Amino acid sequence: MSNIKGAFIFPHPPIIVGEVGKGSEVKAQATIDAVEEAAKRIAELKPDTILIITPHGNLFSDAITINGDALLDGSLVNFGAPQVKLELDNDLELVQEISIHADEKDIMAIAIDKEVRKSYRVENGLDHGALVPLYFIHKLYQDFKLVHITYSMLPHEEHYRFGMAIGQAVEKLNRNTVIICSGDLSHKLTKDAPAGYSPKGAEFDEEYIEIIKQGAVNKLLSMNCELTEAAGECGLRSTVLMYGILDGCETKGEVLSYEGPFGVGYCVAQLHLNCGNRKNDNSEVLQDYINDKKKRLHETRSKEDSYVSLARNTIESYIRTETLPGLNEKLPPELLQNKAGVFVSLKKHGELRGCIGTIAPTTDNIAQEIIQNAVSASTKDPRFYPVEVDELDELEYSVDVLGKPEAIGSASELDVYRYGVIVRNGSKSGLLLPNLEGVDTIEQQLDIVLQKAGIAKGENYKMERFEVIRHK
Repeated sequence: MSNIKGAFIFPHPPIIVGEVGKGSEVKAQATIDAVEEAAKRIAELKPDTILIITPHGNLFSDAITINGDALLDGSLVNFGAPQVKLELDNDLELVQEISIHADEKDIMAIAIDKEVRKSYRVENGLDHGALVPLYFIHKLYQDFKLVHITYSMLPHEEHYRFGMAIGQAVEKLNRNTVIICSGDLSHKLTKDAPAGYSPKGAEFDEEYIEIIKQGAVNKLLSMNCELTEAAGECGLRSTVLMYGILDGCETKGEVLSYEGPFGVGYCVAQLHLNCGNRKNDNSEVLQDYINDKKKRLHETRSKEDSYVSLARNTIESYIRTETLPGLNEKLPPELLQNKAGVFVSLKKHGELRGCIGTIAPTTDNIAQEIIQNAVSASTKDPRFYPVEVDELDELEYSVDVLGKPEAIGSASELDVYRYGVIVRNGSKSGLLLPNLEGVDTIEQQLDIVLQKAGIAKGENYKMERFEVIRHK
């Protein structure tokens, strides 16, 4: 019999807390009613420990974090309600056991205590992603300790494996535990949504909710990266980690409510569990996902054209041996005879890993332009560390060949899917490629490119547009 007594999905908008909403919370009454029902069910389960997974704690790109302080406290002071505060005991024994199992699995996880915070200069305290669900639970039930976890930007399989480590730790300590997955869905459901509008927002939410109802973990792990990025969500990684904890259990989701009154998707759900005699140490779900991902990457590379193949071969050769490939006579003539500006982009697990390019040609031909910018994208993009050898089998590539820029007089001459844009003001300039995930309006396109250029919206600037041929 499993010690995981329940698993719940909570949204975390502070506005549903009366002291914050001050009347506006009624617009999300369905969410409030569902959250109160979920809190009631948790109180009836009487867990020893509540383990909450949040997007808004100390977020590291390369490590999942566990709060290691003996006392966990926080308030909604940043949302105008300092009187809403909680102070809970940490389940340090469980934290330590989770850390041991994570270490055994070589998972990048770090316990954040006073000394670590000092080293990394990160804040203490419970974030609103934890406080909002706990606010409703604490009204009905207080006899529990807390474990507070913040996911990372590591790939899904690392979060799932970390979840498996948590599940093993819970069972070893015989700790009756309830899991809270804190996360909002798309932040782009309406034109007045906080992150702008994307039609992908509703599409993501519908797919997510159907996955939860079915307990289709394989579909969750394999959700289209472009869809999740365009949706602007913050709950997917929390959910993946939760399902890792439940690995080996059959799950069926009961959606208590879903709505998006403020342009953000709020889902409240309970996962009904059948864990039987599960073994949480050799996941078929995870292995199937890893094998499928390798298969998909192999298929993608088997369909590469000469542009993408040259970029990939350049990066693999340079990262492994610090040498560059020679120009192959078998390359198509247009690569050797034509000149153009070129951008080379790298992605890892659906996330940007590097992008460098040239607006106009700087070498003798497109092939040399690709080679030059491939090296720069993998080693000189200031936003990222240089690519390492062990990442090469996980990278996906695209090459954009730029057409000649043309001056335009107004934003009405732009089209985010067809044209990239260049803005200039004196020595300041910025470029944004067309047809990017999450960029669905001209306003978004201009906001991003002006920010890249360091040009304020009120300043005068000139615009150019250009088309690209994208090779993937």
